[in-house]
Amino acid sequence: MKYKVGQEWNYKTRKGEESSTLKILKIEEYPEQGKVIHISIGQLKVKSPESKDGFANELTHIPITEEALDESVTALKNEKVKLPNYIEGYDYWKKEFDKGNAGIFSISVPEIVDLMEESIRTGNGIAE
Repeated sequence: MKYKVGQEWNYKTRKGEESSTLKILKIEEYPEQGKVIHISIGQLKVKSPESKDGFANELTHIPITEEALDESVTALKNEKVKLPNYIEGYDYWKKEFDKGNAGIFSISVPEIVDLMEESIRTGNGIAE
């Protein structure tokens, strides 16, 4: 298997976020959706009015398809890193997913970051 929990990957980033990386938090298999890989994305510059400096630097929990992740990653950076605390975000997503109110991203990682930034800016929530 290509992806393992604890890995850190380089990926095709947005302009100005070239040092951003993603981490593999959890890998699950669902009968209908297939493999779901839960990631965090760090070293971002996501505009956020709620942050002290106006930017959020991390998205702590993103569920993504393996195919979309394959399209985004460029190289394995570290085989094993310390993971951020993602349990609260995962638990919320899982509860909503089980009720049919949340999904799995099937777009590229930079597109997800754009979408999350837009959601933060407009105040329209995305139930991942």
